[in-house]
Amino acid sequence: MAKRIGIDLGTTRIRIFTPKRGVIIDEPNVVALNVSNQRVISVGTEAKQMLGRTPEAIAASYTLLNGVIASYRSTRQMLQIYLDKVLGRFRLIKPDIVINVPVGATSTEKKAVFDAVESLGARRVYLIKSPLAAAIGAGIDVSSSVGNMIIDVGGGKTEVAVISLGDIVASSSTRFGGKKFDEAIIEHIRKKYSLMIGEQTAESIKTGIGSATSRKKEEKEEVSGSNIITGLPESVMIHTNDIAVAIKPVLNEIILSVKQVLQKTPPELSSDVMDKGIVISGGAAKLANFDELLTKVTGVPCQMAEEPDMCVIKGIGLVLENFEEFADSLIWKIR
Repeated sequence: MAKRIGIDLGTTRIRIFTPKRGVIIDEPNVVALNVSNQRVISVGTEAKQMLGRTPEAIAASYTLLNGVIASYRSTRQMLQIYLDKVLGRFRLIKPDIVINVPVGATSTEKKAVFDAVESLGARRVYLIKSPLAAAIGAGIDVSSSVGNMIIDVGGGKTEVAVISLGDIVASSSTRFGGKKFDEAIIEHIRKKYSLMIGEQTAESIKTGIGSATSRKKEEKEEVSGSNIITGLPESVMIHTNDIAVAIKPVLNEIILSVKQVLQKTPPELSSDVMDKGIVISGGAAKLANFDELLTKVTGVPCQMAEEPDMCVIKGIGLVLENFEEFADSLIWKIR
């Protein structure tokens, strides 16, 4: 039997799963390149530490933008490095690989993922829609005729889907996710405090004291950056409600996407969703009070999945371990 490998190729993280061993790679989806020859210097955590700190000869960046491949060559080189770690550089058996794609991906975007993985020596490549994988990983019975709704908030996108009978019935994909939160925080602090901070600092504030809603009892954190007027290093104290105000426009885009899916969901499935509630997954969904906000604006009970950031790779893992059961939910040919 062919060896099977599952890959969760996210905007901010890459995870790789093999049956029996589980998740064996869980790294930031960042690549550092030598600018002159475009060769990979480092990947993952080491490369992420270089973001915003590189000299002109080195470029560090995420390989995906808004959930789709931004640099085919960098993505392929990164995948090659990780697959060599998992399988060894010299392998006799070609693996079958299951990898996720956004539900809103175009045929061209799907083909880019398919070709990148196939070129690495895969025997067969299967694509799975990210919200479907997330739903499986969240413990939802996707094969049932009962409608289930999931909101998957990733680093580069938010995907909303109603699932029934093993596939997606209604969906929406918006390119607003965790990185848009970070960008909004950077812009808010620049305008309010005349302080320029980096992406990693913004991400740290978001996870540390961030909230989807304003609070009476706020947390606070000292943040350092560069004053945009004087150009000198400076520190300011940021509060929870600063973050809530900053990310409100991004949250509004996500809420709009959720409402659009609810509006186009068939009545019978809408009834199921109201009864069962909405499941939330994705790393960016761990923002405090996010589920409470969505419950309030939709009128539908929303609950966070267990380990929301791991739902997609857990779902891909279950597909690998129960391949025949989920085979009809996979895309194996790109037209």
